[in-house]
Amino acid sequence: MTNNLEAKTTSFYAIGLSYLKADADIRGKFSLDDKAKESLLNQADNDGVQSLIVTSTCNRTEIYGFAQHPFQLIKLLCSNSQGTVEDFQKVAYVYKNNEAINHLFRVGTGLDSQILGDFEIISQIKNAFVASKEAGLANAFMERLVNAVIQASKRVKNETEISSGATSVSFASVQYIFKTVPDIANKNILLFGTGKIGRNTCENLVKHTKHDQITLINRTKDKAEKLAKKLNVIVKDYNDLQVEIQKADVLVVATGAQNPTVDKTILNLKKPLLILDLSIPKNVNENVAEVEGVTLVHMDQLSQITDETLENRRKQIPAAEAIIEEIKDEFNTWAKGRKYAPTIHALKEKLHSIKDKELKTHRKKIPNFDEEQAEFISNKIIQKITNHFANHLKDENTSVDESVEWIQKVFQLENKEKQPLL
Repeated sequence: MTNNLEAKTTSFYAIGLSYLKADADIRGKFSLDDKAKESLLNQADNDGVQSLIVTSTCNRTEIYGFAQHPFQLIKLLCSNSQGTVEDFQKVAYVYKNNEAINHLFRVGTGLDSQILGDFEIISQIKNAFVASKEAGLANAFMERLVNAVIQASKRVKNETEISSGATSVSFASVQYIFKTVPDIANKNILLFGTGKIGRNTCENLVKHTKHDQITLINRTKDKAEKLAKKLNVIVKDYNDLQVEIQKADVLVVATGAQNPTVDKTILNLKKPLLILDLSIPKNVNENVAEVEGVTLVHMDQLSQITDETLENRRKQIPAAEAIIEEIKDEFNTWAKGRKYAPTIHALKEKLHSIKDKELKTHRKKIPNFDEEQAEFISNKIIQKITNHFANHLKDENTSVDESVEWIQKVFQLENKEKQPLL
């Protein structure tokens, strides 16, 4: 289809919301499942957006892409989620060009994670790019940027200790259970849901408890059975959920459902029950707290860990930032060259056009005109002129946009390839 945004100048934006300002309820409204992401990409294509990626996790929902105005991306998000523009304006952020690039690097390297050093998001970014590329919505700029962020993520993980120690939402859940539930060695734990956090939580629980204490239930039983076989835990049918909840002392809910799957109507308790809701959107209705003996804790509360592990991780931030700056500088050098390269190419073509006309004139006027020698000397001069312009544009103190515009005006160049203004 014709890309109606390419005819006008676009900028690179990052728009979205995260745990920093948006609570779990708001994040739930803007959460995008796979179907919603696919719909968003289709709508973006129809709207003429040239390139974007979209990510949605329990901690954040974001769109990175090119637009004439950020509202084009905000509209895509609100049209494909339960969130409104009014909600977005209260808690969201909009970054443009270099700030947007900086944000993606910090997100992809775990510096902006709810728990510092959590690298789960980088796989989401990879998957988002693959989906966008398959939909024809990933240009060369986006591909280079995502690859640079992946490279930075690998280096930060391998060359620093920012992800050292066991600190994650799932580990925090296990810590909370052990600290809160007395005599945990003799208590029953029910895990409902086998999403990423659910699987990690189950693995952490298995490491620190008896296997026969843990029961696993999932809507799709074969997924539960695969995990249960790996970890040697008990699996029950989804139909047994209500009965198993009555037996449980701890219920961990980590499903990917868009609406609550547990509420007070299915609780017929005979003993106290601790419920941990590790889902976004929330999968446990707040009304369970009305049932006597129920304690409900959401993942946002579990993420507020200030232990020694996190303190050690914070000391690694400067080293991580140095790696990011190094890779980001390489990317910006590439992006800057990409921005002025069409102008240098057009300038060279224009000078060659002038040369050809002049040689044609002199060929007619001058007897025994040495065309080969004139061609050689002219080409040398053109190369030196264009090198001077290229070196000027490469200089870090040069305003590339102003210089490119000036060159185009002076030499009356047509630059049909619009590049993002960074």
